[in-house]
Amino acid sequence: MTPGRRSSTFTRLLRHGFTDPSAAEGMLDSPDLAPIRNDPVLLDALGATADPDLALAGLVRLLEAQPSPAARRELLGTLISAKPLRDRLLGVLGASAALGDHLARHAGDWRALVMYEPRDLHPGVAEFERGLAGAADPVALRVAYRRCLLSIAARDVCGTTDVAQTAAELADLATATLRAALALAEAAAPEDAAQCRLAVIAMGKCGGHELNYVSDVDVIFVGEAEGGADEGKALRAATRLASHMMRICSETTVEGSIWPVDANLRPEGRNGPLVRTLSSHLAYYQRWAKTWEFQALLKARPVAGDPELGAQYTEALGPLVWQAAERENFVADVQKMRRRVVENIPVAEVERELKLGPGGLRDVEFAVQLLQLVHGRADASLRSGTTLDALAALAAGGYVGRSDAAQLEEAYRFLRSMEHRIQLYRLRRTHLVPEAEEDQRRLGRSLGLRADPVAELNREWKRHAAVVRRLHEKIFYRPLLDAVAQLAPGEARLSPEAARERLVALGYADPAAALRHLEALASGVSRKAAIQRTLLPVLLGWFADSADPDAGLLNFRKVSDALGNTPWYLRLLRDEGAAAENLARVLSAGRLAPDLLLRAPEAVALLGDGDGDGLAPRPRSHLEQEILAAVGRASGAEQAVTAARGVRRRELFRTAAADIVGSYGTETQPAEADRGALVDRVGAAVSDLTAATLSGTLRAVVREHWSENLPTRFAVIGMGRFGGHELGYGSDADVIFVHEPCDGVDEREAGDAANKVVAEMRRLLQVPSADPPLLIDADLRPEGKSGPMVRSLKSYEAYYRRWSLVWESQALLRAEPVAGDEDLGRRFTELIDPLRYPEHGLGEEAVREIRRLKARMETERLPRGADPKLHTKIGPGGLSDVEWTVQLLQLRHGWEVPGLRTTRTREALAAAREAGLLSAEDAVTLDEAWVLATRVRNAVMLVRGRAGDTFPSDIRELAAVGRYLGYGPGHAGDMLDAYRRTTRKARAVVDELFYGA
Repeated sequence: MTPGRRSSTFTRLLRHGFTDPSAAEGMLDSPDLAPIRNDPVLLDALGATADPDLALAGLVRLLEAQPSPAARRELLGTLISAKPLRDRLLGVLGASAALGDHLARHAGDWRALVMYEPRDLHPGVAEFERGLAGAADPVALRVAYRRCLLSIAARDVCGTTDVAQTAAELADLATATLRAALALAEAAAPEDAAQCRLAVIAMGKCGGHELNYVSDVDVIFVGEAEGGADEGKALRAATRLASHMMRICSETTVEGSIWPVDANLRPEGRNGPLVRTLSSHLAYYQRWAKTWEFQALLKARPVAGDPELGAQYTEALGPLVWQAAERENFVADVQKMRRRVVENIPVAEVERELKLGPGGLRDVEFAVQLLQLVHGRADASLRSGTTLDALAALAAGGYVGRSDAAQLEEAYRFLRSMEHRIQLYRLRRTHLVPEAEEDQRRLGRSLGLRADPVAELNREWKRHAAVVRRLHEKIFYRPLLDAVAQLAPGEARLSPEAARERLVALGYADPAAALRHLEALASGVSRKAAIQRTLLPVLLGWFADSADPDAGLLNFRKVSDALGNTPWYLRLLRDEGAAAENLARVLSAGRLAPDLLLRAPEAVALLGDGDGDGLAPRPRSHLEQEILAAVGRASGAEQAVTAARGVRRRELFRTAAADIVGSYGTETQPAEADRGALVDRVGAAVSDLTAATLSGTLRAVVREHWSENLPTRFAVIGMGRFGGHELGYGSDADVIFVHEPCDGVDEREAGDAANKVVAEMRRLLQVPSADPPLLIDADLRPEGKSGPMVRSLKSYEAYYRRWSLVWESQALLRAEPVAGDEDLGRRFTELIDPLRYPEHGLGEEAVREIRRLKARMETERLPRGADPKLHTKIGPGGLSDVEWTVQLLQLRHGWEVPGLRTTRTREALAAAREAGLLSAEDAVTLDEAWVLATRVRNAVMLVRGRAGDTFPSDIRELAAVGRYLGYGPGHAGDMLDAYRRTTRKARAVVDELFYGA
């Protein structure tokens, strides 16, 4: 050959798909292959395999392993003359290095692929039992198992069987293997076998007749005493047999292992006995089983041991499976289990996870099982343990749209085929798509993707995963729309009863009303109806994830009726990724946010993701600028304040929506982990909004009556939670008013003007309208309700100098100017600073007085019948406890610790910790209790639409509060326990720091 030129064999090898033609050329030149090296049939057959290099290397090893020249000639002759053997043998060698290793160790097993009678094409349990019959020990059983596996793999890679048939054959082989292993265990301990009856129930993929090449084989054991044997002794004997059977399959020998046998799906999991009697199984499932355990029983199938006992097991437990959908929070429990599976995948593996990741096999299986459990009680045709059979039955019955079912089936078959071929290569249990290009190339070629295997594989994989992601939840909801819409002739639809079942399972309390809403939203041929038909399957899922799906759907209908023909609204929902989910969360989280939205539905535009800050709180300066501009355009005070209240309503909605979305989380953004930050954002946003509204109202009143020339300077001082930037949704605005006559103005005239300003502000902010009122509470003023509503700065000075009480000094800790004359507000602050931060702190008598006041408040102000341990304001460890403790530290040490001179509770608490006035642990305890109590109050207002200081008694409202606080369905009790635990710890700190106990 001319130097530098490649041989014709090298070129032909490249053309046939070899990636290392030089090595292949060397192997073809080996003496063992000399008789057929130039046979074109051989190269063509190698080129048709998933990995020609691997196939050729395996063939060379197999030839080298033959015991004699005659055996090699037999193999080569059969290989060239018998196309079926050639395709099967080389196909297996090119797809599975592990089976190539087996053939190299057991050089005669290639003959298992020679005979292919019609009865061999689809073997069942009986055929596999014959294949394993000669195995007298665990090592021999492994060899026989691999020989049977060889024939399954050959049919698979040659396309004789499809992926579903291959999975069924693998399950049948597992059944035969379990029987053989149990027989070995019984032969080793005949005295144990004589004492008991033992049935092996296959679960999971084995039970569903859809096993992988390498998978844990999930089982449950049922045992009974044989004859008159003692039950305890019989169960111990059955346990020994079951354990031995598991070891026979699972332990590694010189021939490797078969697969792990996993019994963790049994009652109580690893903590429960390995073998139970049938009555014990039944008692457990009737009393203790969780929803997922009934879901697992869908695939239960007796496979080995006592067939009569196995049949009794399925007959006894079968009815319980079909009652699972009636359990409270059934759908939520199943979906939560699915989310937990995804959350437990290592971050680095999520994108390669074929089984458990988003758009993976488990999504299809969970969706199908969910629908089976909902509708299987009434329709026995849905009770198959095999995913594809169940999906076909769901489509035939109208429970899933036929087009959706066809797409899901195609995706599932492709993904399962990928999983099979990945595992077949090394016979290792894995569901990760390999990263190496050579592995992806072999995988792609094994699936028939030959032009550009790597690119085509990734394209097809991503396409099918996207289909599953899009459909796996939607198929639960879309048939509900079909049930109320006009369908093409011949298309099956959900019956009214099936639609009702599904809605009840989703948590709808009034399924009839829900169907009416769906019909109104999805019927017709308008663009609005078309877009809503597309959106509703997804929205229904989000509504179902809330505590009140009925309210979510009803509120969506109301918003749709108000805005449905507005082009920007339809575009927003269609095009803005976050808008639809944010809207669903807001509409189903309680009454407050939907009420605010429905008073001005155009505020839905705030929910779009846009540049990402649609729900971010606006700075106070921007709010004041907008409100003052609206006041300036108005023709009178009432119109001006109406405009200001309209801005307040919109911004309250923005704040509430951001709070709900941050607390619930979305599909792309997890819930806010820092609950304190959520509380701070709400408090600051509502406080800024209240201050801006008061500023606008003050401007409107002055302009209306004095043409902006008020005869006295006037300032509004925020008090309480308002001054502390800690207002909640249901808080009144605690304030005091201060004025100072302008130069040359009579004190009386100035006082009358100031009082008129206050009266007009309070009136205008409470005028009945579509906007929520803003209630002004001035009870913290000197002398309380008995004192004048507004005082001059001189009057405050005189009062505080002569009459001030310790509780007033405490109240002034939260005083901060919020509206009106800034200079007057600053001078008022300078006036009160010596009172609230007294030099050298409080005297002991003043401390005792504060403690007496606090103790009296705890006994006198708690509402009759209220549970003190659940009262967020006055209850032990609640807001009052934390705030009075912090305020006592401020009164005592504010004069010497600058950080304590703040109106904000959490800032003061942090400053006290830094100053060493309390331990870091105690500070965290108090902070957590204060944040939790504040969030509960906010949640109650969001859910009920009216303020409250304790948890709701209504079950659905309580669940909604729990959902806001991060507790899933059915965990309201956990929420109350956590609240009591948190506040109990806080109260212990309060007793020590405040009461000195």
